[in-house]
Amino acid sequence: MPLLDIRNLTIEFKTGEGWVKAVDRISITLAEGEIRGLVGESGSGKSMSARALMGLVRKPGIVSADRLNVLGYDVLSLNGRGWRALRGNDIAMVLQDPRYALNPVKTVREQLEEALTLHQRLNRRERQEKIAASVVAMGLDVAVLNRYPGELSGGMGQRVMIAIALINDPKVLIADEPTSALDARLRNQILELLVAQCEKRQMAMLLISHDLPLVAQHCDRVLVMYQGNGVDEMAARDLPQATHPYTRTLWTCRPSAQTYGQMLPTLDRSQNFEEAAHGDR
Repeated sequence: MPLLDIRNLTIEFKTGEGWVKAVDRISITLAEGEIRGLVGESGSGKSMSARALMGLVRKPGIVSADRLNVLGYDVLSLNGRGWRALRGNDIAMVLQDPRYALNPVKTVREQLEEALTLHQRLNRRERQEKIAASVVAMGLDVAVLNRYPGELSGGMGQRVMIAIALINDPKVLIADEPTSALDARLRNQILELLVAQCEKRQMAMLLISHDLPLVAQHCDRVLVMYQGNGVDEMAARDLPQATHPYTRTLWTCRPSAQTYGQMLPTLDRSQNFEEAAHGDR
């Protein structure tokens, strides 16, 4: 049984002009140890889909699906107590910017301890050993435990967020743009760290990213989203040879040293990309 089994996930919001679908009938599965990418422009529904998997879509948003199973749980029927037991324990999430995701008035140690004690009953020695091991596994010195988020660099803050997400040994990790606030060198380091942790723990990961080359390098499969719809899906290694017009434009519009001084391709929004998706399948 897949760890994530989503069929026709839809997320709607009521506006003054009626109901608007932020996500429209997307389907995703995620197996043990699999790394799946979710890509698309800003506003395409990637992060909103992730929020639905974590039970974080707030009213007036309405989440519906033919099937929305996370680790065998029908999360559409979970109550608050059920979500508290699942979220941060069996499924965890890493956000994109530690400046906003970490508590500025608590030390790294306090935040790791808070995440740990919510789900595990350990004595003080066991707790401190696990906390120290969690930051060492991220390539950090234990001295970082006594620092506040404002004293950390961007890369260190990102590693701390990953340590918090992984401290309860989740089976599924959702990484929502975990490298977007970092420079190119750190982006690769953080992605390699996440992939290494997936392999070590046999953990599955849903990676949400704008960085298509990193997705192509590190993911097994990828779902491409456009305006709330899943318009293309393929093995991630095939992204450079994508034939779908939207996916191909996403890949070719990336700036690089080779395109310096040149006009990059732009998206022809007169096309119906959803129809193109059905035609290709």
